Amino acid sequence: MTKKSELSVSNHVSNERLSELKDQIDALRAELELIRQSTHAFETQLRAHLINELIEEQELTVLYKQQKLAKKEQRLAQKRRGKNYVAPEGLKPVVRNNKPGHNESDQKEMKRIYREAMMHVHPDKFSMDGQKMEVATDVTARLISIYQSGDLAALRAYHAHIFSDQELVSMMAPAAASVQPTAPAYDYLEQEKLNVEQELARAKSRQTYRVLTTYDDPMTFLEELKVYYDDRIAKLRRRTRS
Repeated sequence: MTKKSELSVSNHVSNERLSELKDQIDALRAELELIRQSTHAFETQLRAHLINELIEEQELTVLYKQQKLAKKEQRLAQKRRGKNYVAPEGLKPVVRNNKPGHNESDQKEMKRIYREAMMHVHPDKFSMDGQKMEVATDVTARLISIYQSGDLAALRAYHAHIFSDQELVSMMAPAAASVQPTAPAYDYLEQEKLNVEQELARAKSRQTYRVLTTYDDPMTFLEELKVYYDDRIAKLRRRTRS
């Protein structure tokens, strides 16, 4: 066999391997997308039933963190000022009283846009991504603060910010599939396959996906979640009680 023929055979084998690898990656991505879609739909359905619990849990979580920080600052102030220093009262749960002059229509509007924004950026949606979860926690803390202030104009403005800020919009969007290079190398595709396999493993490890694939009636999981959130809310109420 001539060198030219050997090179031609080698290129043919290489192209076949690349094509096979691409097909494997495409199949993995298709499986991953189906899992993401079904899991997202199921989680959205669960959140719709748990909206009150999710919002109260997040409000209490933010309050608890604020109280812990306030107590820490009080202890530091006590040390700085000596034993005779009297610390100010700690943070107390805020009762959401609307500003004077808010009519029933305004109150309903505040509640609607608050719940809509809260469910859009609730940290629970990003439990698999610590960085996104941290951003979502900061955003919801600010959202809670504005809502509790009773300022409808400020709440509308922040609601608009949440749904228009490009960084937040990008964060809420599903992760896009990696773009393949025009002339991919075999080792690149091997790494890409490994990356997709890891994403697939993470998607399958989500509790909600396991529920979808193992429960006879996945919606019975809702009762388990209600028990969990009722217990957590009760504990947070005790911790934040003055």
